[in-house]
Amino acid sequence: MTETNTPPGMELTLRTLAMPADANAAGDIFGGWVMSQMDLAAAVRANERCNGRTVTVAANEIIFKQPVHIGDTLCVYTEVEKVGRSSIIIRIETWARRALSSQRDKVTEARFTMVAVDDNGRPRPVDAPPPDRPIKA
Repeated sequence: MTETNTPPGMELTLRTLAMPADANAAGDIFGGWVMSQMDLAAAVRANERCNGRTVTVAANEIIFKQPVHIGDTLCVYTEVEKVGRSSIIIRIETWARRALSSQRDKVTEARFTMVAVDDNGRPRPVDAPPPDRPIKA
C-alpha cells in the first residue's frame, strides 16, 4: 500500500507520531498506546456521525499484526460499519508509516462499539446522518 492509498471504504481519522515515551525497553510502542489512539479515532468518527457525544462501550476483535516502533507515523482509518438505535460500530485499521521511509504496514485492526449519550450520560437515539455524509448501515 502506498502513502496515498486509503483502505477501501475508510477515511483517515487520526495521524500521530510514535514517541520514545510511548515505548517499552525494547523500543516497541505499547499496545495500550496504540489502542488509545484507536479509541480517539473511534470517538472522533462516532461523535461526527451521531452529531454529539458518544462513549466507548466495547473494543471488539482487536488484532495486533505487527509492532509499532519509535518514529513511526501511526495512521488510524475508520469506517462506520453499523448504526443501531443508540449504538454505532466503528471499524478501524491502523497503519504504520515506518520512520524515515515510505513503507507502510497494517499494524492493528478492530471494531469499537460506541453509544450516543445525552448531557446526563444516558443513551440517546443516534441522529440521522448529516446530508453531506451519507453512510451505509
